[in-house]
Parts: sequence; structure tokens; C-alpha cells
Amino acid sequence: MYYGEKGIVGLVKPTYRPGSMESFIKLMPEGVGFIPSHVGIRAGNEKEFQEALAVAEKKVAKLAERGADVVMIMGAPPAMVRGHGADRAIAAELTKKYGVPVLIATIAQVEAFRALGIKKLVGITYFQDDMNRRFAKFLEDDGFEVAAMKGIEVPFQDAGKLSQEAIYDFAKKTFLEHGPADGIYMLGAGWHNLPIIEALERDLNTNVVSSIPAQVWATKKQMNLREPLKGYGRLLAEMP
Repeated sequence: MYYGEKGIVGLVKPTYRPGSMESFIKLMPEGVGFIPSHVGIRAGNEKEFQEALAVAEKKVAKLAERGADVVMIMGAPPAMVRGHGADRAIAAELTKKYGVPVLIATIAQVEAFRALGIKKLVGITYFQDDMNRRFAKFLEDDGFEVAAMKGIEVPFQDAGKLSQEAIYDFAKKTFLEHGPADGIYMLGAGWHNLPIIEALERDLNTNVVSSIPAQVWATKKQMNLREPLKGYGRLLAEMP
């Protein structure tokens, strides 16, 4: 089997920090090829998020030119700050313009909630209150009940340094305080949370939707690659 035999995924990553792209590639089946690109977000502020999708469009054009079969625009915040419906409009426009299916992280995550039967959720992030209110409104406008959208205290650029224990404890505490709910939403791909998804689902008897597994799930569905993957929560284990 060679890289690209099962298709080529173009990835548009919002930041340059390591972690999320490696995780995405690790969770995809063998035989899929990848062409990475980056938007270059550094501060994680409103201005950067507003500009990010315009930069992403140029990256999509290049990835289509280079033979990507599907493009995933990673990172939920840039679409969320634009408000409800912006992500689907942009994905449809880029798909039509460049002739390859274009997926956006927010669309993948919302579809993952619906696939798992999540109507009411508790969200955790590494952003602060004003941004979290925007994220919650985006989901509420899509018909979800957001019991909480809480940010852990950490500088944006240091999210990747959070320990798994700290993320687990924060997720559990927030869920127990604001539940009952159908699931936990771990917003953002900058923290290393893959190893705790199954533990949270088991210990709290709930569903967990995290950024990278949701994007992997949506990409596999788009590519008709349905093989399940255990160890990272129900979404990838059951491929609903």
C-alpha cells in the first residue's frame, strides 16, 4: 500500500504549533496521503480569526491544484466568530469554486453531535469568557442547548502544554457542575486531549466530541473509509 492509494487529504491548519496535524494523520487509515498547509494564527484573537478564512481560501486553491481529493479546514474558532451559517456557506462556495469537497471543522463537529444524539452539551475550551460566549451562541443558533462553555486558565500559545490530568479534571468538574447533558464538547485542537476521551466517556457515562476525532470522522465519511478505530471515544470506534 502506498501513501495516497486511498485518497489525498489537504489540511489547512490554523496555527503553526505542533500536535493537531500529527494527531489527525495518526487517526486516519493507512494508505491516505496528506498535503499540509498553515494559516499562521499566533495570538488567537478576534482579528486573526476573522482574517483566517480568507487566508484559508488561498490555501484551498493551492491544495486543489496539487491533487487533494478532499480539503479539511481545521480549527473551529475562525468559523464560529463569523456566526451561524457562515461555515456552510463558505464550504459550499469553495467546493464549487475549486471542484473538491471542502470540509470545515465546525461542520464536522456539529454533525458529530447529531450522529451521537447530543442535544444538550457542556463545552470546555482554552479561551476566555467573551470568546466562549460567541462559541456558545454559534451552537445555540444551530439548535443545541449549551449548558456551559467554560475556559481553562492558560495562555493561548501554551494550550499544548496542559497536562492530560488537568484537562480531564477540568472536563469532569465542568460536566458535573453543569450537567446532566448528552455530551462534552472539547473545543480547540491545541491541547493534547486524545488519551482522556475514552476515560471521560466511561467515567461520566456520556459522549465526548473533540476537535480532531470529529474532523477525522467527517473526512473518513467523505472518503467512504468506514473502518472503526478504538481508543479515542465512541465517534471513531462506532463510526455512526
